[in-house]
Amino acid sequence: MVEITPADMTASDADSREFHPMRGVSNRHLQTMLPRLIRRRVQFEPHWQRLDLPDGDFIDLAWSEDPYQARHKPRLVVFHGLEGSLHSPYAHGLVHAAMQQGWLGVVMHFRGCSGEPNRARRIYHSGETEDGSWFLSWLRREFGNAPTAAVGYSLGGNMLACLLAKEGDSVPLDAAVIVSAPFMLEACCYHMDKGFSRVYQRYLLNLLKANASRKLKAYPGTLPVDLKRLKSVRRIREFDDLITSKIHGFADAIDYYRQCSAMPVLSQITRPPLIIHAKDDPFMDHHSIPAQEELPNNIHYQLTEHGGHVGFVGGTLRRPEMWLEKRIPDWLKQFLRSPA
Repeated sequence: MVEITPADMTASDADSREFHPMRGVSNRHLQTMLPRLIRRRVQFEPHWQRLDLPDGDFIDLAWSEDPYQARHKPRLVVFHGLEGSLHSPYAHGLVHAAMQQGWLGVVMHFRGCSGEPNRARRIYHSGETEDGSWFLSWLRREFGNAPTAAVGYSLGGNMLACLLAKEGDSVPLDAAVIVSAPFMLEACCYHMDKGFSRVYQRYLLNLLKANASRKLKAYPGTLPVDLKRLKSVRRIREFDDLITSKIHGFADAIDYYRQCSAMPVLSQITRPPLIIHAKDDPFMDHHSIPAQEELPNNIHYQLTEHGGHVGFVGGTLRRPEMWLEKRIPDWLKQFLRSPA
């Protein structure tokens, strides 16, 4: 099911299904960057928990409240993007929106993304579904059955799509939402080398290098490069060639991109997901927009004219509105109903 949001609709034309960019702020780059100005602070006190993984490593969880006191509530799991965390505006903003619905929210931090380097000789990547799958199973075992949905942003969205396709009907989720996911990783890599998108590449690469540097200093030898070689990396593709691919068993970056892109497996998803993309996303081009005829009927696809990359800022300058914080809960309400 495909929805395309026209650019010329007014707010009175539709409900939260339609995205209307802030007047005068429809530019893709402004949309992408504005959330960091609007959602600067986490609006709740997170409850932190560390989970030990079967391989001796760990992941950190940021809950909206003590989960052991809220095991009966519907659950919303957030998978963040590249080098994201609870402090990413989209992550803590959505968890806060989940709290307002009476749901239990949690951000599952990928390895090394909570502020402390992970111990094992591995990191995380766009197709690494094992930790997400393990966590979702643990969630059900630890707290029992309750309506559960997951939301993945950007890299986390591609990962979530791969997980949904891989597990099919056995995935312990009732629904999912995927936002601004780079479904064709190789094409996105090339796109990030063009024009203003190189600014985003430099920003993300600096985050990757800083995180990898902390890991090497804390646990020498846990990455296939030393600090001197890491410092010389100039592109994300080079980082993926030297580190991501090698440490996870891929031949090179291109092999990693081709094996872990979710586009070829979207048709294998059986749970109902909502997928949201903006046509003007500066992180990708048309290659990451799935063709309508390739999507099964259980996939709800929404393509907006504007929104940038995980932006989607509406409202006014005085009263900005984060559209995703309304659109996602409104769509998930049908699946996350509290027990009577």
